[in-house]
Formats: sequence, C-alpha cells, structure tokens
Amino acid sequence: MRTALTELVGVRHPVVQTGMGWVAGPRLVSATANAGALGILASATMTVGELRAAVREVRSRTDAPFGVNLRADAGDAGERVRVVIEEGVRVASFALAPSRELIARLKDAGVVVIPSIGARRHAEKVAAWGADAVLVQGGEGGGHTGDVATSVLLPQVVDAVGIPVIAAGGFRDGRGLVAALAFGACGVAMGTRFLLTSDSTVPDAVKARYLAASVKDITVTTKVDGLPHRMLRTDLVDALERSGRPAALLRAVRHTAAFRKRSGMRWAELIRDGLAMKHGKELSWSQLLLAANTPMMLRAAMVEGRPDLGVMASGQIAGLIEDLPSCAELVDRIMTEAYETLARLPGPPGHTDGSGHTGGSGHSVLSRPSGPSGPPGPPGPRPPHG
Repeated sequence: MRTALTELVGVRHPVVQTGMGWVAGPRLVSATANAGALGILASATMTVGELRAAVREVRSRTDAPFGVNLRADAGDAGERVRVVIEEGVRVASFALAPSRELIARLKDAGVVVIPSIGARRHAEKVAAWGADAVLVQGGEGGGHTGDVATSVLLPQVVDAVGIPVIAAGGFRDGRGLVAALAFGACGVAMGTRFLLTSDSTVPDAVKARYLAASVKDITVTTKVDGLPHRMLRTDLVDALERSGRPAALLRAVRHTAAFRKRSGMRWAELIRDGLAMKHGKELSWSQLLLAANTPMMLRAAMVEGRPDLGVMASGQIAGLIEDLPSCAELVDRIMTEAYETLARLPGPPGHTDGSGHTGGSGHSVLSRPSGPSGPPGPPGPRPPHG
C-alpha cells in the first residue's frame, strides 16, 4: 500500500510503532522494521552512549528504515541529534516540538523529522518550521495524552497543514488504518498494540495484565507526574488518586535520585534539563520534580515486571486486544484486513465489481500488491498526503 508515509520514509506499509519508553528497544524496533513498518526506538531513558549502542544493535538486526524518538527539551539534545545523524538513522520523532534550528539541522543531514503533536496549533507551528510530517495523537492514546478524540483532532490537523499526517490513538487493526486514510491521514501509529506482541520485551506477567483489561480498566490520572497520563487502573493507581501532594513529591524525590544513579547524570545536569522543560511552559518546580516519577514507575512495570510498584501506560485500545502476535504477523494481518475492508466499501452509484454487486476495491486508489508483505507496485500517481 503506497501512501505519502511509505514514500517519505521508504517502508512497505503505512504503519508506525511508536517510541515507548522502556518498551521500544532494539528487538521490537528491528522486528517492526523487518515486518515492513516503521519502528521507532525510544531514547529518553538512555544515555547518549546507550543510544548509539542501541542504534547499532538495530542496524545489526535489519537493513530496513527505522527511527529514533528524541526529547527536544533535553539538555543533551544536540548530542543525541549528532548520534542520529552520524549513525544514518532515517527518521527522528519528537514527543515535544523541536526548535526550528533542530529541524533544519536534521533535515540538512537527510533525516526525516516527524514531531508528535496533540493540538492543531502545534501542528501548524512545526509544519511552518519545516517538519516533514506530523504524528497526531488523540485522547485515546496511551501515556501522556490530551482530551480531544482522534476522530475530532485528526481532520482538524489534516485540513490545517500541507504535510503528511500520521494518526495515533485508538488503532489496532486494518479497519482503523482504512478509517485513518479516509480522514486524510497517510498511515497509523500504534504503541499499545506493538507492546502486546511476542517481540516486545515487556515481562509476560505484565502483558497478561494488559490482556485481561477491559476498556473500563483504562483510566487517566494526573497523580503520577502532574500531567494527564492514560494507563491501566491498578491498586497502585487507585492509591495514587487518593494520595496528597506531599506524598507525591516525596516519591518524586526518591525517583529522581534513582534515575540520577541509573543514568549517571549529575545534579547540575538534572537541574539543566528541568530549566529546559520549564522554558516557554507554565510549569511549577513541583511539577518538574514530579516528572521524575514517570520513567522510574514505568521501569518498575515494563522492565522489572512489578506492576505493584509501577504503572502501565496504555491506550484505550488495550481493552480490545486479546493476543500476542509477532510483529510480522501483526503487520501482515493489519494490511490484509485493510484490503478486505476496502473491498467491502460501496463503490460509486452504478458501479459493479463485475459480478453484479456494487462496491469492491476497484474504485480505490490503494491497490493490493501481489503478496501481503511484498514490495510496492510500479510507480503511479503520488497519493495525497493529507
């Protein structure tokens, strides 16, 4: 399936695996890339040296394009960008809007820049600064999230910018991909769905908690780091909801010290990053301190397998997921479902599929290749990018 996303980054399928902290490591990213989708390596919890080593490990596992997710407000963002450029990474994604200068530096080196945004105005800003595409996450998405549904936010952004738009928040299958394309997106990005694959390194006991969850078991809380955060409801999350600010700040102090010890960062570097996070934002120092809760509480669950001590970021879609396919099986299934969904859509009035039935995929510009995971067909008219 050829879309503006596949043409922009050189992947076979318009599907993106997002850069989830402690989850999107070399194994998951390379498995996604080998399946023909775009895998994004999470780097926020890595040192610069660990990032370079992780990129090289992905390279050793795949020849396909992949990306790295970066924190634009990190004090060492420049060093991380240098790693991305020097190692020949195809895509740089950002959870927060990168500066105009950072975008230009990456683009000059041939790196595709795709910031994640949660509001139309943010999409307009990064598009004006030269971003190659934007990833739009609606409120259904996991982790830090907004309150506007994807079905409302996505068409707003598609209509506002002249660059490719990738849809995120609430996607898991081929039907969702077709819906996103109908809204004008060039593909879909998924986090929770890729977390729940056999290629994910998340402990099996934690995956089981996700698979057992219903849609009502997924909630949004501000008690982890002061910002809206979508995750699985657990006894710990309920306890956090009942706790006051002093207890949260004490917990954050412990987590800050733990993160400093693990990352090797000096207190001066932590303060520098805090100042960078505050710049241009109305954040109190208590909110910045609470931010230390997120990486360490996620690590407790996603790495150590202790959901009793940590949190499990989750999109609402987790309540509909029931299996753990490999990335190859997942991507192949998504594309098969997408073509089957397109084939069921009604065609223009009076159109038939040759058997007297209206509908069929003949009217669609998205033609199916010879095999579900095969290479794109011969070049044709460039598809609209939304």
